[in-house]
Amino acid sequence: MPKIRLSFPAVHSGRLARFFGAALVTLGLALSAASAEEIPQGASFFDDFDSFDESRWGISDGWANGTWQNCQWSKDAMSVSDGYLHLRFRRQPTESRDYICGEIQSRNTYGFGVYEARFHTSRGSGLNAAFFTYIGPHHGKPHDEIDFEVLTRDTSRVSLNTYVGGQPNNGKSVPLPHAADDGFITYSFIWSEEGITWYVDGVKMHTTSAGSPLPTHAQKIYASFWGSDSFPNWMGRFDEPEQELTMTVDWIAFTAQGESCRFPASLLCALE
Repeated sequence: MPKIRLSFPAVHSGRLARFFGAALVTLGLALSAASAEEIPQGASFFDDFDSFDESRWGISDGWANGTWQNCQWSKDAMSVSDGYLHLRFRRQPTESRDYICGEIQSRNTYGFGVYEARFHTSRGSGLNAAFFTYIGPHHGKPHDEIDFEVLTRDTSRVSLNTYVGGQPNNGKSVPLPHAADDGFITYSFIWSEEGITWYVDGVKMHTTSAGSPLPTHAQKIYASFWGSDSFPNWMGRFDEPEQELTMTVDWIAFTAQGESCRFPASLLCALE
């Protein structure tokens, strides 16, 4: 689902066209056609959040992605403790919003390889717990994106999607092995020249269709937990939470294409 993305520490655009017109899509497609760049291979990592690595992650802080987002990104909505990353949604009025919400984003971009995160999330209508990759016009690139989104009105499913040049492709909603608020689940996707395949707890759930457009640019990695009262048909009617809600992340990892399994919980260990 389109959303404006903000890049640490400056503003950037992304997921924009559906709500703000076709101009950005046109630009994105033109840039994509003009540059079939070879995707660089970023350095592999496994981050178990025993501490917060400021050289790897930036914290989204002090803005909202658009008028439709009912919370403001805030460093106060993010913390690391006891080996977990906590991204929160709670009532805390700011200069522009009644709520704050949490997001981290990688400082570097990453290319072909295996992307993985293990997290659980609270239940709440009108909220989105997301693990995804993104690059966009603010970075001088067209809007490319690969998504896992748990729309927490229904924690039994996760939405999968890609954006290429600002256009959605290969979207699908798939069931989870248990409700996302009942415990941790591992979300993984493999991105290569041939396509993208999504896995949940090591089980293949979806793959891009033959001949469909694919992202062609290295992307940043994001984890975010945010809310909106503008998309009742997609995210559900926003119901103000009675208490603070949390997306809790156990770990996030990237393994560059061509490398073997680097840690026991990796999808690659099961596939090798």
